[in-house]
Amino acid sequence: MTRRNIKLAYGRNGLHLNVPDDALIVEPKFIPGLADEATELRTALRRPIDSPAINELVTAGQKVVIVHTDITRATPNDRILPVLIEELESAGIMAADITLLNALGTHRKQTDQELRQMLGPRVVDNYCCLQHDAFDDNHLVKLGTTRLGHPVRINKTFFEADVKILTGFIEPHFFAGFSAGPKGVLPSIAGFESVLTNHGADMIAHADAVWGVTKGNPIWEEMLEAARMADPTFILNVSLNRDRKIIGIFAGSMEAAHAKGCQFVKDVSMAPVDGPFDVVIATNAGYPLDQNLYQSVKGMSAAARVVRKGGMIIIAAECSDGIPDHGSYAQLLHESDSPAHLLKRVETPGFSCQDQWQVQIQARIQQHADVYVFADGLTDQQIRDALLTPTRDIEKTLADLSTAASRPPSVCVLPEGPVTIPYLT
Repeated sequence: MTRRNIKLAYGRNGLHLNVPDDALIVEPKFIPGLADEATELRTALRRPIDSPAINELVTAGQKVVIVHTDITRATPNDRILPVLIEELESAGIMAADITLLNALGTHRKQTDQELRQMLGPRVVDNYCCLQHDAFDDNHLVKLGTTRLGHPVRINKTFFEADVKILTGFIEPHFFAGFSAGPKGVLPSIAGFESVLTNHGADMIAHADAVWGVTKGNPIWEEMLEAARMADPTFILNVSLNRDRKIIGIFAGSMEAAHAKGCQFVKDVSMAPVDGPFDVVIATNAGYPLDQNLYQSVKGMSAAARVVRKGGMIIIAAECSDGIPDHGSYAQLLHESDSPAHLLKRVETPGFSCQDQWQVQIQARIQQHADVYVFADGLTDQQIRDALLTPTRDIEKTLADLSTAASRPPSVCVLPEGPVTIPYLT
């Protein structure tokens, strides 16, 4: 069988892999990055979507809070935040009145070095940089309940600010439809119980809680409801190409700007394919998105859309941050002896635990296909403890499958992982 070499998005440097010549390679449409990002960002801030310009929304003396994504996201914070801050300061906002809020959700806090990597040293050294804590009652404020009866608590510093700005980057999301927009409030700066109920088993199991769906998706609709309660002043969302260059800027009112961005990303990132396939090889889009196995469930989920029942998913994710150690994801996996047992436990009425949403999705995928993991940052035992199958040689795993099968397996490859979301025609 003749083969061709492709490069997978893996860690910081990528991973080269030989695949069958007839393998289907599914990638996002490539759009070159903007030639002058700073100029385009300023233009978007001054000519926003369904909103006055940012410099018309602020006055000297006001307190401004800017929410930014954490280190598990690919948002180019170090490139977009300085431009946003310059626009605010040109309108009379003092540096002492600007707070940067790290939207951790229930993730771990970043180290000083990580903050400097994310934001740039100038921002860290000259502005107040806070990290959201979903478990700290003293820094949360209750806004009420949603139509589903779920509690909404969010970061107090954000809610009490005069000007509230959400930033982030838009990509398809495996149960919220798309990232950014209202997701910048829930789960990003929400209380733990708000995250837990929004990501509850019934919500995750809903047929419309999937990639690329917002309307009718109960998770996204509740995120929007919570964000409306928080009443953000303005959003600055971007979309990126595979080189992490900005290809689209969506600034303005939360709902209108995000909707326009989602449509743009859908056109670029979602691809119809014939199938299903015997084997789907996927990534989690490389660093920083493939830092741990928890995040890499997204890549598994993208692959699961086009793999046949009883087929094989191979996920290549570096996992430099391990499983990880924080949160309950690893514990939930270790306490179960099979994906079926795990799924039954998580979907038992009344069960509630941090990170249950991630193991629920993983277990559902494993009910459909076998999942193999290639990860330099994990031992074989760690992968097995996560109820998954390790592989140290993807090409050999493919060859072994071909030898055992009565015909050459059909193969689909997602080199950029969940940056591209395939769906069956």
